[in-house]
Amino acid sequence: MNSLTAFEDVALPIISSSITPYLSRNLLLARVRWQSRLPPRHPLRQQAFASGAPGNTRKWKDGDDGDNAPSQTPSENSTTSTRSRSATTSSKPSTGQTSIPSDWDENPNLNISAFSQLPSSTFGYNQHMIINHDFKEALRQILWQFRAPIRYAFAYGSGVFPQTALGSKSAATVHPHPSPAISSMQGGQGKMIDFIFGVTYTQHWHSLNLQQHRDHYSAIGSLGSSLVSRLQDKYGAGVYFNPYVTVNGTLIKYGVVNLDTLCRDLSEWDTLYLAGRLQKPVKILRDDPRVRLANQINLISAVRTALLLLPSEFTEQELYGTIAGLSYLGDPRMALPAENPNKVANIVNYQLPNFRRLYAPLIENLPNVAFHDPRCSSSDWMDDPDINATLAQDMDPKRRGNMVRRLPRSFRSKLYFRYQSKFQIPQLDFDRMLEESNDQDPTRVKRQQGSVFDQRIAGDRQSDLRKEVKRAIKSTVQWPSATQSLKGIITTGFVRSVRYVREKLAKHRKGQEREQSASGSAKKKG
Repeated sequence: MNSLTAFEDVALPIISSSITPYLSRNLLLARVRWQSRLPPRHPLRQQAFASGAPGNTRKWKDGDDGDNAPSQTPSENSTTSTRSRSATTSSKPSTGQTSIPSDWDENPNLNISAFSQLPSSTFGYNQHMIINHDFKEALRQILWQFRAPIRYAFAYGSGVFPQTALGSKSAATVHPHPSPAISSMQGGQGKMIDFIFGVTYTQHWHSLNLQQHRDHYSAIGSLGSSLVSRLQDKYGAGVYFNPYVTVNGTLIKYGVVNLDTLCRDLSEWDTLYLAGRLQKPVKILRDDPRVRLANQINLISAVRTALLLLPSEFTEQELYGTIAGLSYLGDPRMALPAENPNKVANIVNYQLPNFRRLYAPLIENLPNVAFHDPRCSSSDWMDDPDINATLAQDMDPKRRGNMVRRLPRSFRSKLYFRYQSKFQIPQLDFDRMLEESNDQDPTRVKRQQGSVFDQRIAGDRQSDLRKEVKRAIKSTVQWPSATQSLKGIITTGFVRSVRYVREKLAKHRKGQEREQSASGSAKKKG
């Protein structure tokens, strides 16, 4: 990471926390941007870096930008060393993360309001993907065009992280007047950029946004912010999308979600709609401590769920492909010709180093899985897209039972009910067993050790376990995803809906053509 990127991602929150509250925010940002343009060794710029202690202790306020990455954000050009663990013969990469309590996810406090309340100073740094500086700035400038307060924001999808080889330019450019950085990063392909905005008060946000950007909304917007917010919060997955709108000369789609809804899905998996998006590499543009903690729970839960679906030995691509595919199980778009059939494979193949950056620190802290590949001893293996490292996991039912016990609450209950039916457990016995394993009572602080029932689930025949876990995922995803799609027809409007469906059908067609072309080439070589 160059010094300018480090300054904006790390020092800006520190300066903001130490500056006098009587200095206006706009004046502060103007000064920070002026200092960031100074030469790296300029005394005023160095003074800005030294103006605060490591760690952010202030509450991150609505509208603030900056990654707010931890004080020890990994360098863009840094290499990652490896270390061996005495518990196994496998090597686990050292990711530069400071010591984190091993039980941080036992009883997490999701009511935190400051980054200093996170388990460690570098907690969650793995969530911050490194992208081109100018491209990142162009994305941030889009956020600044919204006067309504955005507390948490990320950009995602193929418009930010390529899912195909760059180089071939599109016949038509979707962006009216994109910045040079966006055109350059998209390789001339001109793809719509997707955003998610996390907001504190849904109706207030839409009221302000309707005043400023009435053209972003369909006819539903004329009925007022009250109806818009009810449609967002009460139906589907709790997200309100405005697609095909132009901001700063760039075509974007943005979804609005209440922070409570977002954190609940991340920590409990009640819909997996937004949790699934954050299980893949995204670019966080505005951060929030509560969301960062909830998302870390989401990510480690994705690893545990994937391990239940995988054999004792597997590759990185198999692991990340399993994780990336979780939220697509049960998604009606995958059953219909409305999505590229190779979407999951494309996401992983073209973003392998980013998946590694996202999940390697979590794998390093899990006791029952390890990298089992000599190539991991290379100092620069983390950034090598050609390495597809192998991993090994402990298949002992007791350890895997602990993983079952630590699955997100809403999802775990679905899996429990499936195995109640399979094992034919009487309802009274089942209710008593659930009560004994209840971890929602705030007066009790208990370690989430797998019960006999959890171990029995984990010890089920692997093919049956995979089947039941996938069915639980489908039951989680199916209804929210379907209702969210139906809601989109109403909130998006007829014209935009037709355009959206047409583009999805085109993606499906192109995906099939590439698959047929690849299979044809393979047959010729054979």
